[in-house]
Amino acid sequence: MESVAKNNHNNNNQKGKTLKVEILEKLAALATAGFGLVAALAWNQAIQGLFSKLFPQPSGNILAMFIYAVIITVFVVFITIYLGRAVNLAKQKIDNNPKKD
Repeated sequence: MESVAKNNHNNNNQKGKTLKVEILEKLAALATAGFGLVAALAWNQAIQGLFSKLFPQPSGNILAMFIYAVIITVFVVFITIYLGRAVNLAKQKIDNNPKKD
């Protein structure tokens, strides 16, 4: 009976630690996403300023911004696909070579 109580206590401690780790991981991911957004907004302002200098006429500026948006969208799609494949490959390698304790 005493060993059952110890196992339950150990399981609860492990679950508590796991929950704390999960919370820290989520907070780190949210902070990273937030900083990424700030950087993206800064770059957006810089690029808009560049377009205003290069294309002072409003009509030329709009066309250039749409072309830029299409190019960036295609670039981001390819990078996202590449990163997804890299993560899947890493997961497969981990699954095929489990760590022995």
